[in-house]
Amino acid sequence: MTTKYVYLFEEGRADMKNILGGKGANLAEMTRAGLPVPPGFTVTTTACNEYYRAGRTLTNTMKEQIEQGLAELERRTGKKLGSVQNPLLVSVRSGSVYSMPGMMDTVLNLGLNDETVEGLASLTANPRFAYDCYRRFLQMFGSVVLGIDHFHFEHILDEVKEHYGFTQDPELREEHWKEVIQAYKALVKKHTRADFPQDPREQLMRAIQAVFQSWNNQRAIVYRRIHKIPDDLGTAVNVQMMVFGNMGDDSGTGVAFTRNPSTGEKELFGEFLVRAQGEDVVAGIRTPQPIHALRERMPDIYSQFTKIAELLEKHYKDMQDIEFTVERGRLFILQTRNGKRTAHAAVKIAVDLVKEQIINKEEAIMRIDPHSLDQLLHRRIDPAAKLDVLAKGLPASPGAASGHVVFDADTAERWASEGKRVILVRPETTPEDIHGILAAQGIITSRGGMTSHAAVVARGMGKPCICGCEMIRIDLRKKECTIREETIHEGDLISIDGGTGRVLRGAVPLIDPELSAEFQQLLTWADEVRKMEVRANADNPEDAAKARAFGAQGIGLCRTEHMFMEPERVPIVQEMILAETEEERTEALEKLLPMQQRDFEGILREMEGLPVTIRLLDPPLHEFLPNMESLIVELTQMRLSGEDPRTIRQKENLLRKVRALQEFNPMLGHRGCRLGMTFPEIYAMQVKAIFQATVKLQQEGLDVRPEVMIPLVGHVNELKAMRDLVLQVAAQVREETGHPVVCPIGTMIEIPRAALTADEIAAEADFFSFGTNDLTQTTYGFSRDDAEGKFLHKYVQHKILPDNPFEVLDRHGVGKLIQMATELGRAVKSDIKLGICGEHGGEKSSIECCYQIGLDYVSCSPFRVPLARLAAAQATILHG
Repeated sequence: MTTKYVYLFEEGRADMKNILGGKGANLAEMTRAGLPVPPGFTVTTTACNEYYRAGRTLTNTMKEQIEQGLAELERRTGKKLGSVQNPLLVSVRSGSVYSMPGMMDTVLNLGLNDETVEGLASLTANPRFAYDCYRRFLQMFGSVVLGIDHFHFEHILDEVKEHYGFTQDPELREEHWKEVIQAYKALVKKHTRADFPQDPREQLMRAIQAVFQSWNNQRAIVYRRIHKIPDDLGTAVNVQMMVFGNMGDDSGTGVAFTRNPSTGEKELFGEFLVRAQGEDVVAGIRTPQPIHALRERMPDIYSQFTKIAELLEKHYKDMQDIEFTVERGRLFILQTRNGKRTAHAAVKIAVDLVKEQIINKEEAIMRIDPHSLDQLLHRRIDPAAKLDVLAKGLPASPGAASGHVVFDADTAERWASEGKRVILVRPETTPEDIHGILAAQGIITSRGGMTSHAAVVARGMGKPCICGCEMIRIDLRKKECTIREETIHEGDLISIDGGTGRVLRGAVPLIDPELSAEFQQLLTWADEVRKMEVRANADNPEDAAKARAFGAQGIGLCRTEHMFMEPERVPIVQEMILAETEEERTEALEKLLPMQQRDFEGILREMEGLPVTIRLLDPPLHEFLPNMESLIVELTQMRLSGEDPRTIRQKENLLRKVRALQEFNPMLGHRGCRLGMTFPEIYAMQVKAIFQATVKLQQEGLDVRPEVMIPLVGHVNELKAMRDLVLQVAAQVREETGHPVVCPIGTMIEIPRAALTADEIAAEADFFSFGTNDLTQTTYGFSRDDAEGKFLHKYVQHKILPDNPFEVLDRHGVGKLIQMATELGRAVKSDIKLGICGEHGGEKSSIECCYQIGLDYVSCSPFRVPLARLAAAQATILHG
């Protein structure tokens, strides 16, 4: 049976997204619903994949089916491709399964040549319009299909406008467009050494191939990697009869959202341009008017459009992004799709749609990408700050940021890699700028509107963006811009407020955001659904309070080594490490004991009524000592300068101790429970501080619930010895205070052997917490810092690994060890508490994996607690 590669719009359906792409499926659905959609056909994603299998060529079967689709389109429209008397012109657009705004390429007005342009001029009695269409086609085809940088075409157009004293495209007349066309054709010949193709059928086939080719261009690959879109989906191609928004003052084009994509408010939001074609709005070349201005200019069209927008939103049960064209007073809908939106808008829209009884609570929960919730925690400008406003543009994407000005994407990427925060400033952005947008803290464009490339991509990434800031005059060659009479050079510090559109001088103070009522409502629904608890990783009272405010149900990891890093404590810690005798070490530990007790009192107080898992000291001791190379340099300088001999001897002793503690592989060396085995007095001090803090708070009437966690256990005998130590200290504290201490004692499973012998270890443990950071390192044999710095990005880029295993839990390796340990542990103790406390506890795929394994909780950083709550609810909905 012959594979069907081409579908007429009326042959498709909304549920054929994998074959027709999102755009093609929606065009089909709208056509079947009787909406005013220009007719056309879709070349499928299957054809795209076959194109690559066939060696990047259209097969004969594909060509035959495209010809058949074209013939049917000609029959329905009464127009003919290549006809001088009644020419059919088409648009050729990509349409992947998932929306990839700005990543793929479009060709408009295909079918024009030196003869058909005359026919179009005669047919419309508007030569200026016809030649305007032809120059647009030459530019798009030349850029997209022939690979000539669009800059060359823009340069020619700017020169012509400057020569005749024009500032806007609509000012050019027929003779001016003819001049531009001749220059464009000469440019094509110069770059390709061939004349511009005049055969419309050749144009069509080459344009379809170019769209297929664009599936694997660099910006599309980068976009898919950022958004985790599979590479083997392919893109469909939509071939559609052209309708013209540039035929006169009763024509125009626009893009509109059924709700505000930045705030989620239920209002029509968008822009339109009179005497323009679709790409003019999103390309950012002209600054459009707001959609509501259409009500005054074309009231009947506005009324029709608002009704259609409402119909489409109810049909798709989501906010829609609609492209439309008005041709001589007649409205056409070119496409609709679920609109890109900020996280704030996504949450508000989902909650509002439940209140409007369009979707249910579970659908609302599943609508939100947990990772996008990070955007809701964007910082904003401190209201008390004094601001020096330089300019104002359109508030295209909310949030605030400060950084050094850069004028190109490559510089943005390079400076960001060096640790600098940058603001990318461009006349407009194109898909080629994706890496710079990714690297920047925020984006400013001097042209374009709220639906331009920069605005859509920035909103999707959660970055602040200002568009259409026409006060800024940018000189890309000099790498500077002027605002009024002031010059801003590359490297100067500025700030932007994407919520108001303000550009500000210098760096401004930023403050943390507050959670909206809709956000709280969504998380409340998520809590009603989810079965897995969410805890937080917190090492001080401030983080503990923050975690609780974000809905954490306890602390899953309190890293006590962070408490030793404070400047006033480092000398005491060094004194403990450098002690030559147990008495000297005990003396240092007695100084640390009240400090540790205060730490634990503060954290336990903040988390009253909730569990707090406290990990005993984990890192190698040398981390608390000075760098050995620095010590050698200091000692040499002291000797050369004739320093006091006693001071030199002290420095020599310090260097000797640092050398003694030096290890070839410290992360697999003398750390974790191994420290507790060799220096039990260190762990005894920490446990005593925990229990004394507990007793004090319980005597105050507080319900505090500490849990002691022994790190890096690989053998049950290590845990047994450390458990005995903890119980001895508990007995000592009870004897001293007369107050019994009941505290669960567990371990961190972060060594493969511990996972493999979890049944033995469970006999001595009240809980397991999987330390997935170290478990990933030890399972793979990767040093995280070395792997991420040297080769891991290439592994991901070349699909050796599907994801960075330190970001997304490796289900087939590390996940299998966790599952095995879970089964072994519960076989011994059915009620043993199990969770994870690595960074994977705040990543949605990893949380889903933990839920499927059957863990009781995940623990993550305080700011990721809302994400984890939502992801845990989604896992419950998906897997029951």
